[in-house]
Amino acid sequence: MTHHSEAAGAPGTEQITLRNPSELAEALPYLLGFKPEDSIVLVALHRGRFGGRVRLGIPERPGDWPSVAEEMAKCLIGGCERKDGTPDGIVAFLCRDPKTTETGRQIRERLQPLAQMLRLACGRLDVPVVEALCISDDHFWSYSCPVEECCPPDGTPLAASGTSVTAAAMTYAGIQVRRPLREMRARLTPWQTAAVPQQEHALDAAAMALVPRILAGVPRAEVADETLDLARRVWSRFGHLPTGDGTLESDLRDDEQLAHDEAARLILGLQDRLTRDHAAEWMEGDEAPLALRLWRALARRCVGPYGEHAAAPLTLAGWVAWSLGDRVEAGEALDMALAADPRYVFARLLMEACSADLDPEPVRRSLRKTRDERNVTPSEAKSQRTFDGAGAGAAAGAGTGAGSSTGVKGKGAADRNGAGSPGRPSAEDSREQAEDRVTRALEAALRRRGSRRAGAGKGPSQAGAYAPRRPQGRRRVGRQGTRRDG
Repeated sequence: MTHHSEAAGAPGTEQITLRNPSELAEALPYLLGFKPEDSIVLVALHRGRFGGRVRLGIPERPGDWPSVAEEMAKCLIGGCERKDGTPDGIVAFLCRDPKTTETGRQIRERLQPLAQMLRLACGRLDVPVVEALCISDDHFWSYSCPVEECCPPDGTPLAASGTSVTAAAMTYAGIQVRRPLREMRARLTPWQTAAVPQQEHALDAAAMALVPRILAGVPRAEVADETLDLARRVWSRFGHLPTGDGTLESDLRDDEQLAHDEAARLILGLQDRLTRDHAAEWMEGDEAPLALRLWRALARRCVGPYGEHAAAPLTLAGWVAWSLGDRVEAGEALDMALAADPRYVFARLLMEACSADLDPEPVRRSLRKTRDERNVTPSEAKSQRTFDGAGAGAAAGAGTGAGSSTGVKGKGAADRNGAGSPGRPSAEDSREQAEDRVTRALEAALRRRGSRRAGAGKGPSQAGAYAPRRPQGRRRVGRQGTRRDG
């Protein structure tokens, strides 16, 4: 479910008055930032102004409609109560275009029970649905008006896109409509081209090359550094290309800069949560748009049995989009990440935070702090330990012992820490602490907002050493029980 709670209209003082169902229907794409397809949309009203909104795809099975109606009503009204108070009313939209010989009128009639369920679900929470519209085949119908003179059985035509008075007012206020969601999702969907066998072969080869290194005791930090260095080289190539306008042509240009073997190594490397968290630091400034293009490109390369591996690049795409202020793409990318791997903890936490309309800045601060600590020189670290005192040194020593039990076996703690620095935490310890910090920042923000109970949303088990994910439908290569979930 996508939950939008930003105020309708431009961020400034512009106000737009909508006077009838026709203007409501024409305004919907501007309220969401995109034209919804095959969707239920609920929009809250507060003293004549639009408030929070939620969107969910229309379930194919009518048997699922009652539970969906209840969940959407609770989600919207509960979110509004935490932020703006109980809504005065709700406007419901059912959006579905004909796919076969079915007409818009037939869709309107088929979805009428769903509209009634939404009315009842909201009414049970003491919030009335003041208008319910069906939008289909460039027409709209009101479920609230039985008068054929104003609401004809064959529907009321919508003005051509961008030509109505409502569209002009919205555009003047600075509100824009993005491309349809299906095009946005297509940019994140695995290839279905003749190049799929080559990419799948490259993924197989990369997995077979990586597993022996892990079993031989190569430190996770070494594999992570290789992955991140390669990622930097690839997205720096993107910087020499045209900016990209979100079209198929711009994505194809990016794909041409990414070799099959490079994509495979990056996809497998990002299955390590800590490597992924370091990659998440490319979240602002000139780096962020380039990194976002790379994460999209990698999601497109998770072909065949490697579909589950897309959770990592999709989550990174969602995070960077959210950090850049694009909640629409963020929601779609995170939704796709959870579809690829429902247990992916980072995606679930980000989805909850984004849906709750939280500010991404606490997560950015956490990632900046992690990056700054990682870049501290040994002399600076020694100075800091001296300043902190003996108690901090003892804690650091304890951390080293803890970290060695979860790291990749092979090298001793002294080898990782460097000669002559027995009290210095290992790189593995620092990485584990950094991961915990990012997760804690998200969970704390959600608890402050009241969006989740304490401790909710934690993954099944976060123990074990690094290992690449097992492709779906294939025999696991290497040790069992070593996958690190989201």
